[in-house]
Amino acid sequence: MSIFPRRLVHLAELTLAEAKEAGLKIVMAESCTGGLIAGLLTEIPGCSSVVERGFVTYSNEAKREMLGVPGDMIADFGAVSEPVARAMAEGALKNSRAHIAVSVTGIAGPDGGTPMKPVGLVHFGAARQGRSILHEVQRFGEIGREEIRLKSIEVALGLVRRLI
Repeated sequence: MSIFPRRLVHLAELTLAEAKEAGLKIVMAESCTGGLIAGLLTEIPGCSSVVERGFVTYSNEAKREMLGVPGDMIADFGAVSEPVARAMAEGALKNSRAHIAVSVTGIAGPDGGTPMKPVGLVHFGAARQGRSILHEVQRFGEIGREEIRLKSIEVALGLVRRLI
């Protein structure tokens, strides 16, 4: 029995099957989801043919050190921003042997929000070798930390499926 809702397990199964069929490996760069995307994917038997690795880059230092996100980019735009989400995806791809990368950076709450960047704001990046980096932003609102993180998994896997 999974710790994740059935809808997410089903989405993970579809994502893995499509990536496997296409011969593609996936890497995750996670901040506010804290490794939940990797955790969900690795609950599925046979995932090792698709899941290459994951980076949990919760701190700004981790984003810089593990993914190569420029410190001045974080200072200028903030960790929760389109440029950082794109750089996280690009850095995950460069620092792995994967074909597709997905990144998540956001404010899951209940604290940490500001008027400009409220709780529930999440930026996503997705990269595939030889293609433009995708970006999506969601404003989930103050629906609770767990729900923000679960909805973020759903959006992230949707982006991966778009790149497959």
